Amino acid sequence: MNKPIAIIAGEPNSISSEIIFKSWQLRKQYTHKPLFIIGSVQLLTLQKKKLHYQIKIRKIDNSFKINDLKSNELPVYDIDYKQKNSFEKISNKSNKYILKCFNQAIILAKSKKILGFINCPISKEFLFKGKNQGITEFLSKKSGKSGNEVMLIYNKKLSVSPITTHIPLKQVSSEIKKSKIIKKVKVINSFYKKIFNKKPNFAILGLNPHNFSQSKKSEEKKIIYQAIKNLTKFKIKVSGPVPADSSFVIFKKYKFDVIIGMYHDQVLTPFKALFNYNAINITLGLPYIRISPDHGVAENITGKKIANPRSLIESIKFFNYIN
Repeated sequence: MNKPIAIIAGEPNSISSEIIFKSWQLRKQYTHKPLFIIGSVQLLTLQKKKLHYQIKIRKIDNSFKINDLKSNELPVYDIDYKQKNSFEKISNKSNKYILKCFNQAIILAKSKKILGFINCPISKEFLFKGKNQGITEFLSKKSGKSGNEVMLIYNKKLSVSPITTHIPLKQVSSEIKKSKIIKKVKVINSFYKKIFNKKPNFAILGLNPHNFSQSKKSEEKKIIYQAIKNLTKFKIKVSGPVPADSSFVIFKKYKFDVIIGMYHDQVLTPFKALFNYNAINITLGLPYIRISPDHGVAENITGKKIANPRSLIESIKFFNYIN
């Protein structure tokens, strides 16, 4: 059975609808898999008119069949939500709507009715009300897999993964654990073997500048090096600790497939400078596949019809690897 891909419409007052419409218009160029949107039919209709897209929307519900997704009409699994204007200021008004969209996607994923789902950008500031978490941690908790989640930012030339994710910098050192490094590298290694039939080559970064520390109790000596030693016993290809400041310069020379960083911005900042929109965010460690574009809500360009759909297109294309 050719299972469909579900796309959560994301924050309603963002570029999400625009990148959905642009990706839908181009879909036949990059995928043959059926797909549908989880979101508000009323709102998406309002927004397509505002953005001047000549797209017909087809409302579907839980009884949908694959044939319902094969027409040229954009299928939308309707989640009730209304607002007066096509685009408004981002606020917590849409929180319940966004969470309903996620809950429906999770239900469909757990029941194996879909191949997996993609969520368009959301505002973590409003949805999680200042908590130090993102969608990665949220879905992990919802699935009863808290602590097992792995954030993988993927590009076919290079992927990155931070050991710690959405926490303040001052907490990073205390959150780096040998067991956490080992577990996350093993999950990514298994993923590459399953999806690409490949044993990836890992670079594991140190935490401190140039990996330099006089102390035998430094994170590099006490934790990171010990984790690397352990991983080699499982015949995983791993190098390190690699100095962070040179890792993105040498990755081609040493043919690294994945760079493991100790904290979020250590790897995501240089990665985004290299690949821009040509990257996707994959959450591993869940009982289903979840992907998102690797960018935010871009409120400053909402409704201006200049948003780049590349990352959403790459997210959809990734499902071509999955049966």
